[in-house]
Amino acid sequence: MSVTGKNRVITTHKLNEMKQKGEKIAMLTVYDYTMASIIDEVAGIDIVLVGDSASNVMAGHETTIPMTLDQMIYHAQSVVRAIQNPLIIVDMPFGSYQGNSKKALSSAIRIMKESSADAVKLEGGEEIIDSVRRILSAGIPVMGHLGLMPQSIHKYGTWAVRAKDEKEAAKLIKDAHLLEEEGCFALLLEKIPADLGATIAKELAIPVIGIGAGGGVDGQVLVSHDMLGLNKSFSPRFLRRYANLRENMMDAFANYIKDVKSGDFPNKSEEY
Repeated sequence: MSVTGKNRVITTHKLNEMKQKGEKIAMLTVYDYTMASIIDEVAGIDIVLVGDSASNVMAGHETTIPMTLDQMIYHAQSVVRAIQNPLIIVDMPFGSYQGNSKKALSSAIRIMKESSADAVKLEGGEEIIDSVRRILSAGIPVMGHLGLMPQSIHKYGTWAVRAKDEKEAAKLIKDAHLLEEEGCFALLLEKIPADLGATIAKELAIPVIGIGAGGGVDGQVLVSHDMLGLNKSFSPRFLRRYANLRENMMDAFANYIKDVKSGDFPNKSEEY
């Protein structure tokens, strides 16, 4: 049950059925109640991700690393209050699961209990598999995340496409199968070659969602703020902007300032 008292229309089982039918999965990342309430009114959104990219989008950090567990729970609570139909997945932030499977379980339980979300997402394969196992043992659904993993950006030292060489691609494929075998209900692939994304989607029985992973995967995800054109500084090849709300908002702010300065706002009809 969601905090709104309604059963989710989209479940992990439903996503698996969509994969089997060849029906593409639409996923968006969102961090706040207002944006989530708008998204929930649009028919066809299957998954909402409360991403640790809130660190970049909402707080202005250069990486996702500063995001805390308390902050992720706060954003998740805000989103859950608005969402009734899509499945809600919450990113586990850096430091909440790496290298300590007991801490990972404790962190995941807090997210599920305090936010009423439906699942969690972790970055990594073999390196964090003990944490994945322990979280799954508690009955908490887990989405995996491979390819470019923003929480490991300091290890990479670059935001370039991952798994272009055979060795890294082979490890990614191995990790993808490992996550599926351990019981992850889905996998997210970020910024990898399109043919590799298609190969993994064909080999796995679970849904594979891509962001910069080509069109051969089972679904796509974008950050809502990015696809709405609110962030002009972020322009990767995989981003398609469906609106230019930044310019619309700037025009609105400018008109408001002009009306206040001229005395036009408020007018008589706007007074009590």
